Amino acid sequence: MQPLLEHLPLSKDESFVVKDFNYKYYPNPWHFHPEYELVLVTESTGKRFIGDNISNFAPGNFAFIGPNLPHTYRNDDKYFNRNSKLRARSIVIHFTETSLGNDFLALPEARKLRELFARSMRGIEITGKLNKQVSEKMYEILELEGLQRWMKLTDMLYTIASSRSFRYISQSFMQGHNQKESGRMSKIFDFVLNNYTRDIRVNEVAKIVNMADNSFSRYFSQRTRKTFNTFLTEIRLNHASKLLLENKMSVAEICFDAGFNNLSNFNRQFLKQYKMNPLAYRKNYEEEVIL
Repeated sequence: MQPLLEHLPLSKDESFVVKDFNYKYYPNPWHFHPEYELVLVTESTGKRFIGDNISNFAPGNFAFIGPNLPHTYRNDDKYFNRNSKLRARSIVIHFTETSLGNDFLALPEARKLRELFARSMRGIEITGKLNKQVSEKMYEILELEGLQRWMKLTDMLYTIASSRSFRYISQSFMQGHNQKESGRMSKIFDFVLNNYTRDIRVNEVAKIVNMADNSFSRYFSQRTRKTFNTFLTEIRLNHASKLLLENKMSVAEICFDAGFNNLSNFNRQFLKQYKMNPLAYRKNYEEEVIL
């Protein structure tokens, strides 16, 4: 997968970037950058792609993304409506190892940070009490400048490094290297996200990016570590899981709304992905909310 290279410029008085983004919808395509990234979603919902992982995001979603790990956040369709008053907001920090100092990570006291940075190459989901702790620091860092801002970043990173309240996001290591084919993957993503509720065939998508069917299938598998049909099924299951948590539709209704045309196949695929059937998934969520 060939994402775009993204760069957030530094000011002359800073060694890393802190931004409070506020958009109608997140504009970034599938992209990568050499900096480490801390990203806290503060407003909006949608689907998140990091490495080979597809998941839903909502306010409070917090990820630590390593250098050159491809990713994008795509808002739900309602954010693209012309008259929508919804906002997509996030606090984002971009930094490099040299932002901490040329020899900082060589210090024996920095061992936990070195381990954290190595783990970030697959992306880290920050959860539980750690999420609350570090989210507060993300808001605080917006109000700081100079050395105080730098100290808050190191404090934040050490807090994450000292905890186990996280999980890996991407199952495999993926890196972006070439911008040349970025438009191709963006077209594929956009087409699938706009059409996954109906039947989609490989030859249809191959035509969009001007490739022969076999070439497209090989291209997609090499860059995503999964077949196109697997990717499409994950998108549909991701949509179904979100609808189940909203608890407004029956399982059968969700099955067809997510693009499956066979209930038994939907149940089988859902069980394979989430290790429980759709009704158990919904019940498990409801019990967690009550607790």
